[in-house]
Amino acid sequence: MNFAAALSAVPEIDGPDVDRDLLGRLESIGAGFGNRALRAAAPSFRAYAAEDFPCLGAAAFPAFSITGAACALGCAHCGGRILAPMRAVTRPEALEIELERMLAGGRLRGFLLSGGSDRRNQVRFEPFLPVLARLKRDHPAIEVAVHTGLVDARRAEALAAAGVDAAMMDVIGDADTIREVYRLDRPVADFADSLRHLVAAGLRVVPHVVVGLHFGRLRGEVAALRIIAQEATAAAILVVLMPHLAEPGRFVAPDPRAVGELFGWARSILRDRMLLLGCARPPGRPRALLDLYALAAGFDGIAHPAQGVLTVARGIGRAVAPTPACCAMAA
Repeated sequence: MNFAAALSAVPEIDGPDVDRDLLGRLESIGAGFGNRALRAAAPSFRAYAAEDFPCLGAAAFPAFSITGAACALGCAHCGGRILAPMRAVTRPEALEIELERMLAGGRLRGFLLSGGSDRRNQVRFEPFLPVLARLKRDHPAIEVAVHTGLVDARRAEALAAAGVDAAMMDVIGDADTIREVYRLDRPVADFADSLRHLVAAGLRVVPHVVVGLHFGRLRGEVAALRIIAQEATAAAILVVLMPHLAEPGRFVAPDPRAVGELFGWARSILRDRMLLLGCARPPGRPRALLDLYALAAGFDGIAHPAQGVLTVARGIGRAVAPTPACCAMAA
């Protein structure tokens, strides 16, 4: 069944706001990826439910913040609000206690270690690395993903030595966005260098691009994807600005059609690796449209897929592989 027919059979997600011409173009771009199972990720650090997605159990993949909700940068697009729902572990001992408790419950599959940045966009994870190293020594099957911020070669190598399974960082391709949204005085080259250091350290690197980061407008995303294309990353994750978390009155909602066009371009230049749609994206109808465009473009995975998207996926003949972990772990 082609995409249009599969979509028409799922009225809860179909609608007049779906750009059929764009879908057709994306379907052509993604045609070579239909034989890959669609990884449907539902990490437990966010509440999620959908009728066409199986229940995967609670607490399998939580998220920890080593700074609580605090972030020195206070970026205009987030202001630490993404950190707020995470479990605060501001001391290594607190992280170790939490992990021991979860391991005793027998449900822990892995976790995300995140935290707010300092004024240099560095996450000060070093005091927590001995905890991660002990965990990986005693429980090697537990998967550990870390939001790294910007790193030099030494810090990247320390992550690898601790046994981190996946290193994630945002790649920004526009200097004005770095300065005006991140409030950070660092060039685009520092993001490219950090990505290169993580790859060189032998880590499984899964960079993110925040689409619409420049106040809801697309600017710098193509440059960021070009940077990623030059490095041997395991995958790339696209997420989409969430205006409800941003500073009021400064951001517009990204246009789903423009984002869909970017999805097609990203799939075209990253045909040699996995391409995933991450869990950060606007709620409601825009989320459904974005998920449809990502599916049509042949993305390898979608985190917290909108209701009906997996039914469409099955309708076009794609196998679906649900996972309770962060989508970065699928790479």
